[in-house]
Amino acid sequence: MSTIAVGNMTLPFYSANTVIVGAGAAAMNCALQLLKFRLQAGEKRPQDRLIVVTGGVKLGASRMSGSDKQTYYKMGTSPRISDTAEDFAKTLTAFGCCHGDNALIEGICSLRGFYNLVDVGVPFPHEPYGAFIGYKTDHDPYERATSAGPKTSKFMSECLQAQAKRLGLRVIDRQMVAKFITSGEGSGKRIVAMLCVDRSQTQKPNMGMSVFAARNWVLAAGGPGEIYRTTVYPRGQYGIHGAALEAGLEACNLTESQYGLASTKFRWNVSGTYMQVIPRIFSTNARGGDEREFLTEYFDDMPTMALNIFLKGYQWPFDAQRITNAQSSLVDMAVHQETVVRGRKVWMDFLRNPVGKVGWEEFNLQRLPNEALEYLQKTGAMQPLPIDRLAHMNKPAIEIYAENRIDLYKEPLEIAVCAQHHNGGFSVDKWWRSSISNTFVIGEMAGTHGVKRPGGSALNAGQVGALRAAEYISNMLFDEIPASPADLGDSVAKSVEQLQKLCAANSTAGTPKQALAEIADRMTRFGAHIRWRSGAEEALSQAKRQYFDINSAGLRVSSPRELPTAILAAQQCLTQVAMLKSIVGMLDRGAGSRGSHCILEESGAEMHPALIDPTDKKPYRFKPENVDLRNTILCTRFNPAAADLFELSDVSPRPIPNRQIAFEPAWTEFREKAIFRD
Repeated sequence: MSTIAVGNMTLPFYSANTVIVGAGAAAMNCALQLLKFRLQAGEKRPQDRLIVVTGGVKLGASRMSGSDKQTYYKMGTSPRISDTAEDFAKTLTAFGCCHGDNALIEGICSLRGFYNLVDVGVPFPHEPYGAFIGYKTDHDPYERATSAGPKTSKFMSECLQAQAKRLGLRVIDRQMVAKFITSGEGSGKRIVAMLCVDRSQTQKPNMGMSVFAARNWVLAAGGPGEIYRTTVYPRGQYGIHGAALEAGLEACNLTESQYGLASTKFRWNVSGTYMQVIPRIFSTNARGGDEREFLTEYFDDMPTMALNIFLKGYQWPFDAQRITNAQSSLVDMAVHQETVVRGRKVWMDFLRNPVGKVGWEEFNLQRLPNEALEYLQKTGAMQPLPIDRLAHMNKPAIEIYAENRIDLYKEPLEIAVCAQHHNGGFSVDKWWRSSISNTFVIGEMAGTHGVKRPGGSALNAGQVGALRAAEYISNMLFDEIPASPADLGDSVAKSVEQLQKLCAANSTAGTPKQALAEIADRMTRFGAHIRWRSGAEEALSQAKRQYFDINSAGLRVSSPRELPTAILAAQQCLTQVAMLKSIVGMLDRGAGSRGSHCILEESGAEMHPALIDPTDKKPYRFKPENVDLRNTILCTRFNPAAADLFELSDVSPRPIPNRQIAFEPAWTEFREKAIFRD
């Protein structure tokens, strides 16, 4: 480490060939693979030219969240179920807006990534003959899913980090990304440095700021989870989308996220066995009284209601195509109606079976439809109560709540429909290179998932993207030298000045916390699982106005300690504009309901007579999917001169490659590094 002078301040200056931003499972695997590649190439101390920079090693979705982070989706490993990488790719691309080459690579490299995790110590279970038996997850036609329990992604991150640490990996912690510093224009544009703020050092004369310079950047900081008020992302998971957008990276599929049922006191998805044990789901008023079995308004009988609760286990994401005709996502809409429209609280009770209304038969396991009954019989989960079935099938699912001071043996679990995962992100090619040279994007930040995806496929995508980025950097870019303090002095000074201006507002300006709350409320109301044109357009107008206000007048802060929050507010504000602009852009293109969101429209199909839109007191009606748009990916790029700050463009998904090549020429391509050329 050296220093760089900025005015009367002295900032720490770190230099490396490659900087990886983030410390989750994707980031740590990229670091590990890059070190291994360089050691295999004969380099003695590759760790001296690599740095992992993170806002919190023990924070983030990989370490602290459930659902997708419990399930690992890979090529099939069950001994009697055949699978191919091409079939895997077809599953990932089935619902559109997904590049076929990325999907095929995720299939081809999935077992390489999975067995690497096994080797570093992730306790994926296998049977006596060594087979890793799979199970079905949502949108999964095969038994490709596996799990190491509720803490799967946490185990992944920790085991990968431990292995990388043995190889000397440097991790600089508590660094919040404030700004990427770029040079050049057009195809010659590059990120040359990154300005960060250490939250614990803001009272120092340099306000806790540090500078990192590198030739290569791997962005792996997760999704923009806290952009929503109702979210199951871990607290503090803001991501760095705003900084990346401002730097010029092209984004794609920003309209596509996943939403579903999750607990709110301790943020955790209630998917899988939580639903498959078929607990009672009921509501109360805000004070906890006036209990109601509200699901009975939406289903005709006990077996149908119980089946759909069960199906939420592996049909967990809210799905616009599973609402009508008493399907499983009607449960999500019923919870939305109860919480958002009626202002009540919804609970899962594992101490009681579902309760029907007068005239219904009582809950009886033997009367369940075959799909649920056969599963419970096969797993031996025929105990009388949901809590006993859960303890039999997945005891760690109970323990994870106990660790967070929630005893499922004594109390119900409050739930809501929450934002869970961003399927969109930043555009990448087959090596996970972004639209800016020498910058790679992996993990949830990479927009590789399309409209729908199998549960757990995000973990596989993160591991594969990490491997691909590391392999490319090691073979093509690891000899490049980063910029020096002398090269960066003026650009760093300009960036520092912008941050100081952000916090120089007068007493009439809003505070950073007020700005963040406004953004979260707006996105939850207009940019989540229920959307409509007039609402999206008004939200975009409000978001732009907020962005211009923040950039012209700044935010009101009372001490330097609020600098990180002010930076977050500015970044989240730009991110919400990008997301809302993309939503409006898709509506302009004739988009209907798809993936995990519904587009409301008066001429659309009725969801259910009991689902009442509070704006007109009529049943919700939603527009069907425009399937033609599956063949178009909407891309979004920041342009401060544009009317809405962003320019939109359409690209066709790249097809699944069908390349036939004999071994000898393939070997030649590999030896001569032709595989890395476009």
